[in-house]
Amino acid sequence: MKIKLLFILSLMSFINAKEIQISISDQKLYLIDAGNIINEYIISSSKYGEGAQEGSFKTPLGKHRVKKMIGQGEKLGMRFIGRQAQKVYPIYAQEKVIVPDDVVQSRIIWLDGMEEGVNKGTGIDSYSRYIYIHGTPEEWLLGKKASKGCIRMSNSDVIELFSQLEGNETVYIDK
Repeated sequence: MKIKLLFILSLMSFINAKEIQISISDQKLYLIDAGNIINEYIISSSKYGEGAQEGSFKTPLGKHRVKKMIGQGEKLGMRFIGRQAQKVYPIYAQEKVIVPDDVVQSRIIWLDGMEEGVNKGTGIDSYSRYIYIHGTPEEWLLGKKASKGCIRMSNSDVIELFSQLEGNETVYIDK
């Protein structure tokens, strides 16, 4: 019975084979299903570089998983403060408007580090640092390092990505 259950569980993990790969050097996020790239998105990682230290505003590298997904059904451009939907915020796709706040928009895909001493643990924990994949009002900056640690996407792209996830997917962030 135990072997049968293990077989079923391993088969289920193969069926739900979606994962996310993020390339810092390319400023791209790839959604992969069963080894095939099914979608590619332009992103912005941290303007402060890569790293896991709390308070560094850097993007953590390594293996993560999607721990929480927030914002199902919210409007395009909805601003979240403390992970609570507030009001729709402007989106600047062409206008080069600098937004002074670090606005989290449309959807939140909250990441949890999976590598002890790399992105998990005291002072370096991605989940405790509130590292998300989320929409940004500064869409005109996508493709350049511009965030304060999170992975920013266009609002329509993060909504599309969110709709293709179930939660618990593996996320690899590499240079």
